[in-house]
Amino acid sequence: MGVAVAAKTVAETCREAKDASHLLARASRDEKDAFLRDLADRIDAAVEPLLQANHADVDAGREQGLNEALIDRLTLTDGRVAEMAKGVREIANLDDPVGEVVEGWTLENGLDVAKKRVPIGVVAVVYEARPNVTIDAAALCLKSGNAAVLRGSSSAESSNGFLAGLIADALAAAELPPSSVSLLSGGGHEQLEELATQEGLVDLIIPRGGEGLKNALKEVAKVPVMYAAAGNCHVYVHQDADLEMAESVAYNAKVQRPGVCNSAETLLVHRDVARELLPRLLAKLSGAGVELVGDQRTRDSAGSVPVEDATDADWDTEYHGLKMAVGVVDSLGEAIEHINRHGTGHSDAIVTGSDEVGDEFTDAVDSAAVYVNASTRFTDGYEFGMGAEIGNSTQKLHARGPIGVRELTTTKYVVHGSGQIRE
Repeated sequence: MGVAVAAKTVAETCREAKDASHLLARASRDEKDAFLRDLADRIDAAVEPLLQANHADVDAGREQGLNEALIDRLTLTDGRVAEMAKGVREIANLDDPVGEVVEGWTLENGLDVAKKRVPIGVVAVVYEARPNVTIDAAALCLKSGNAAVLRGSSSAESSNGFLAGLIADALAAAELPPSSVSLLSGGGHEQLEELATQEGLVDLIIPRGGEGLKNALKEVAKVPVMYAAAGNCHVYVHQDADLEMAESVAYNAKVQRPGVCNSAETLLVHRDVARELLPRLLAKLSGAGVELVGDQRTRDSAGSVPVEDATDADWDTEYHGLKMAVGVVDSLGEAIEHINRHGTGHSDAIVTGSDEVGDEFTDAVDSAAVYVNASTRFTDGYEFGMGAEIGNSTQKLHARGPIGVRELTTTKYVVHGSGQIRE
């Protein structure tokens, strides 16, 4: 199993990944897709031993007192493993971004200029709890011609190690460099700092985890970092909304999987529909175990549903669980202002019967994904047709939203001439 590299230093691992990246940049689509399809088959064939490895991680996590949101992210099921394999196959079916001509033109002097997509090089992915990221990151990086250095958390060590073995076997079968994907394990903060300072070897780091991980990287990173964002996401119900739709969208956005970054943390409702909508919607949320906090007008409109007084901090909090802040607003403009002030720029939604209102919301809300009449839970590379994602970026350079194969490329200019010289 050539992926696990605990016996090597971080610098040695990154150097080998750099060497592999030069070969991967020239790999054909057929070579890369053969690896991906074989990897998907290996995942399908190894469900039982994979789940056994994962059960060991989950049991250890519960003993260590991991919260339920982290346990949910850590846990693999038959369905999640099948989704993982399906995502790898979908990545194989995507067009190869490497070599794609973004634009091209001919200058007056006859030079032909082409702007082409090329791999970034070595992409390091640092993540907590989620073993599926091991596969998603490996598949997306390989498809886009990048070498991957993966650093999972100790809480998923057994799961990640098993998946790394599948990746190593698939790389060998496809005759791709074994250092195309490397898994770091067993290190603490010092290892993270060393990885984040591998200038000239690591071209990009993508952290996928909580604010603690991101802050730790911000303190030490000397290589570029693309932060996969926190998600303080909102659903706003406008006065002209279909209230049955609003109830369905808001409930799904909060309850369907509350521990993930695209789950809604705040519900905003226009004052004209608050007394009609809130009693039944809040009762449904409360019945699903959601702890509710809200402003005075929310509490006045809640009927018999218990709603605690929201603090200033509640509007800025990503709960990662069954808690939601609820507010009543006087206008679309007030809702937009609230979202832009308190949100994290991840995913926000409006429920409205007006195309004009929907357009105003999507133009004014400064988030990576903005929805009209749909749940925020769709901000996901898999759901967007990308096969998978490494994370969701709320940065504006160079990628925003789900990080898929195209977001893992950069560009170069290729210029062809016939002996031109500059006067």
